[in-house]
Amino acid sequence: MTQALLGTKLGMTRWFMEDGTNVPVTVIQAGPCVVTQVKTEETDGYDAVQIGYGDIQARRSTMPVIGHDHKAGSAPLRAHREIRGEADVELGDHIDVSTFEGVMFVDVLGRSKGKGFQGGMKRHNFRGLEASHGVKRRHRSPGSINGHATNLGTGPKIKKGKRMAGHMGDVNVTNRSMKVISIDTDKNLLVVKGTVPGPIGAPVMVRTAVRINKQKARVAKAG
Repeated sequence: MTQALLGTKLGMTRWFMEDGTNVPVTVIQAGPCVVTQVKTEETDGYDAVQIGYGDIQARRSTMPVIGHDHKAGSAPLRAHREIRGEADVELGDHIDVSTFEGVMFVDVLGRSKGKGFQGGMKRHNFRGLEASHGVKRRHRSPGSINGHATNLGTGPKIKKGKRMAGHMGDVNVTNRSMKVISIDTDKNLLVVKGTVPGPIGAPVMVRTAVRINKQKARVAKAG
């Protein structure tokens, strides 16, 4: 099973490496998580482990969730996530950040900040129209869209996927192959290089990297 934990984004700071390099990092409160369900091929048709994270008041939860977490000997939990694959864990076990000891690269899954309704220049990095005489206050216009009507180039509809103004952000984002800088097992803190989607306090999921490039693969193999 892929090693994974649910957690909270605490914010960004800087980290000075041994050679004096200043690295921007994100601090994540990773776990501890409770194993709330263990699925097997015999009982459910596939192998998986469900983990829960974050205590929540019972009045803010639901009766099914309260009963479900009670079977694992836990109070109601705020978030649950299922990880496919076999694992040597039992119902009610606690998993902390020590599960990532020896792991060099992780994937961080979260939800990006919502930006509301935005135009083409901000949403898709369009350059806009010319700033010369005669443009008449249409400098941030996306330009003509009629030439891309339907896939054949003709018709009454806009071609699907046409980049236009619209809602920006508030989507699921996976930051792949983030380097693990430090692990604090006493406070369950995980420090990774780079940025993590979402605002401070946003829920995130951390798992071992499932796809890394050749350069990072060589570093992981040498390490």
